[in-house]
Amino acid sequence: MTDVLLHTPFAEVAVLLVMAAAIGLFGIFLRQPLIVSFIAVGLVAGPSAFDVVHSDAQIDLLSELGIAVLLFLVGIKLDVKLIRSLGAVSLLTGLGQVAFTSVFGYLIGLALGLGHVTSLYVAVALTFSSTIIIVKLLSDKHEIDSLHGQIALGFLIVQDLVVVLAMIVLSAIGIGAAGEGSHGGGSVPVVLGAGVAMVAIVVLFVRYVADPLTERLARAPELLVIFAIAMAAMFAAAGDIVGLGKEVGGLLAGVALASTPYRETIAARLAPLRDFLLLFFFIALGSALDLSLLGAHVTGAIVFSLFVLIGNPLIVLAIMGSMGYRMRTGFLAGLTVAQISEFSLIFVAMGVSLGHVQEEALGLVTMVGLVTIAASTYMITYSHQLYGLVEPFLGIFERKGTPREPSEARAHRDEGYKVIIFGLGRFGTAIGMRLQKRGIKVLGIDFNPLAVRRWRELGLETEFGDATDPEFVAELPLARADWIVSTVPLFPTGLSHEDTRTTLIQLTRMSGFAGRVAVASHHPKDTENLFASGADVVLEPFQDAADRAVDLLCGAPEEDRTEIPHIETEDVQAV
Repeated sequence: MTDVLLHTPFAEVAVLLVMAAAIGLFGIFLRQPLIVSFIAVGLVAGPSAFDVVHSDAQIDLLSELGIAVLLFLVGIKLDVKLIRSLGAVSLLTGLGQVAFTSVFGYLIGLALGLGHVTSLYVAVALTFSSTIIIVKLLSDKHEIDSLHGQIALGFLIVQDLVVVLAMIVLSAIGIGAAGEGSHGGGSVPVVLGAGVAMVAIVVLFVRYVADPLTERLARAPELLVIFAIAMAAMFAAAGDIVGLGKEVGGLLAGVALASTPYRETIAARLAPLRDFLLLFFFIALGSALDLSLLGAHVTGAIVFSLFVLIGNPLIVLAIMGSMGYRMRTGFLAGLTVAQISEFSLIFVAMGVSLGHVQEEALGLVTMVGLVTIAASTYMITYSHQLYGLVEPFLGIFERKGTPREPSEARAHRDEGYKVIIFGLGRFGTAIGMRLQKRGIKVLGIDFNPLAVRRWRELGLETEFGDATDPEFVAELPLARADWIVSTVPLFPTGLSHEDTRTTLIQLTRMSGFAGRVAVASHHPKDTENLFASGADVVLEPFQDAADRAVDLLCGAPEEDRTEIPHIETEDVQAV
């Protein structure tokens, strides 16, 4: 009876949640990223250890719903103008990485004696990167809205479309099988036609339906959230049926609601649900890994892993550098392809089931998957520190002038700015506009291209930049500035818990800034640390606002107030 109870879907999910909480807490003590902990849950719960997972259908359903919600939340924050401006680099980088990995992966396979067919399967499998894992990592680091995050998202979507077309072609020649993996079958014209039709539906929905419908739904916030989830699931299912995949469908659903005034409310309410459902994606991924196959081809697994971890980022860096992007942007974007995907295992498993390759090939790709997913998680978590280590060797990847960076940095070098503000969200914008009204010359800095564009629309001078980039900070017009202001809150970033505020203080002082530094803190316990790090003033928005409110309530004279337009973007971390 106990055995029966333990194998009911509800009991399995309960056990998995307890295991996730316990292993996640242990991982936090060891300062490990949660993604690694959650994959470890799947390994422990899978057939290679305690064999807890038997309700595969239910767990896969939760996993797929989590994927739809994740990509929906990415889509709902996409800016159409930004998509157009980054289309070329996303397309060229995505296709270039696929071509590079396929050709050189095939040659490496032949050099290792794998044979032509096995080398082809492995090479194609190595071209698949996990959009889900990368989007989750970038979202956790608050870098999905940064330039390198947007470019990475673009070429990962291009890569997903290449995967779809590859599956269709392989199915047509008898290598694949309809219904395998996450994508539906079909012919290339059918898939392309379906993609055009879905985009057309989104355009019509945005133009005629989105605003009035969401305004009516917003009268019942719970219904608005349910509608958003329904949109994500419906578009993801449609994308899967026509062969585009759940990821593209979920992304289009988000784009359909991106222009509505309620997108921030929807995003805030769905974020906890996304994190809960994605737990099952990582559990499903870990439980699907068969550790019994890892014994063969250890040498080959090491070689292929190094190729993916080093070769893929370098080709992205080279392509973006040739197009005029800075080596820092190319490096941070390139790290996102330093791993293979769960679809790589599905693809090779297809070959095994059809007798084209042996199980040793699946074991080889499984080991490469384990190594690259785990290693790339740390590489992305420590991306800025890693860049600092390799920066001296990357000069060959940057064109002089970096013409494609969305910055007017050189135009501002000789301007006499009295205040330089990092972080152009609500708080930073309010400060900037009030300073400008008093006749004080202000320069705003942010790594989010959308935030930079919005500041310019408000008539404020701004630059796209990275507060943790020593080269960028050193080039700022610091000599005549009286204040450096950081409105960036502390966002813990995995293992490093990097504090952009203290990094910015150090870099400005190293660059010769002799003025005063003010930083924002949303946590009272940070105040002492910030003063110790060299801050002259610590701004506490909630406390300061409360003090001002009490002054007004007690009859203190009210100064002239500047009307600030509503800013939908949240304060973002300039890292």
